[in-house]
Amino acid sequence: MPVATIVCPKCKAEIPVEEALSHAFREKIEHQAKESFEVEKKLLQEELEMKEKKLEESRQAELALRKQKLELVEEKRSFEVEKQRQLDEERAKIRKTTLDEATESWRLKEKEFEKRLSDMKEAVEDAKRKGEQGSQQTQGEVQELDLEETLKQHFLFDTIEPVGKGVRGADIRQVVKTQLGNTCGVILWESKRTKAWANDWVAKLKDDLRSEKANIPVIVSSVLPEEASSGIGLVEGVWVTNYSLYLVLAELLRGKLIEVAREKYVSQNKTGKADILYNYITSHEFSQQVEAIVEVYQDMQSQIAKERAAFEKLWKTREAQVNRLVGSTANIIGSLRGHVGSTLTSIKGLDLPGLEEGES
Repeated sequence: MPVATIVCPKCKAEIPVEEALSHAFREKIEHQAKESFEVEKKLLQEELEMKEKKLEESRQAELALRKQKLELVEEKRSFEVEKQRQLDEERAKIRKTTLDEATESWRLKEKEFEKRLSDMKEAVEDAKRKGEQGSQQTQGEVQELDLEETLKQHFLFDTIEPVGKGVRGADIRQVVKTQLGNTCGVILWESKRTKAWANDWVAKLKDDLRSEKANIPVIVSSVLPEEASSGIGLVEGVWVTNYSLYLVLAELLRGKLIEVAREKYVSQNKTGKADILYNYITSHEFSQQVEAIVEVYQDMQSQIAKERAAFEKLWKTREAQVNRLVGSTANIIGSLRGHVGSTLTSIKGLDLPGLEEGES
């Protein structure tokens, strides 16, 4: 039975119908499968893209959450730091306020204590002055005697003497002396024990200073002027001090007088030594001593010259002797060589250079 065929429209080949149907079915199946695969692939691709998109969105959301969390943590930390700073500032303010209040309180208490102490001192001084009742003249005399005795006890080498009563002048005269008894100057002391300072004391003591031809005036007083508010001061050229510091002032003034006197002595002594040295240099005694030194020098030079001449003479004599000895020896060698000829051994120092080579 013949097989039914069909002609391929493309290649014009005859193809069995059954085979053509089978091929067309396969192509259709394949086409359908390919389309189905493409659709499924596209669906899968879209699903994958959607999942990736959702994953990316999830990642972004997680990143945003983490960033927000970090920002919250940082804000919390900054808040805690700021809070701690504010607390520290408040504590510092509280401490400063407390300290200022305590300082002010103690300052007021200190002022109050100083005021009470000052009042007590004034009360004590008033009580002391009231307890020392008596005439000012008697008190002044006692104070003057005490000043004199104290100066004598502390300055054993000085002459300390009171000015006689009724005699115009200071109360005490202190003649400052060194241990060797050399006078260096005079200090005039005026003792005052009154309730008020009087400026005319200064002028009066300066007049006494000129009349006594003294060096330094001092007023020892229980009441001091403003210039001596610290305990010691200089008022118009007069030293003023209280009773607790007059010995210190005495030491300083006495030391200065001794120092000035010593400088004057050294200066005068230098001038005297210069004059003595000049007179000595220009004196007949000095010229004789210089002449004696020159004579000794000349004698030494003459002796050296004589010794040099003697040695030169001796050297000349010995040189002549040596020359004669050498000449005699040479004559002997010449005579021998004349007799025996060149067989005589040459003697170093007695033959001319090259003689031996010429002979040979």
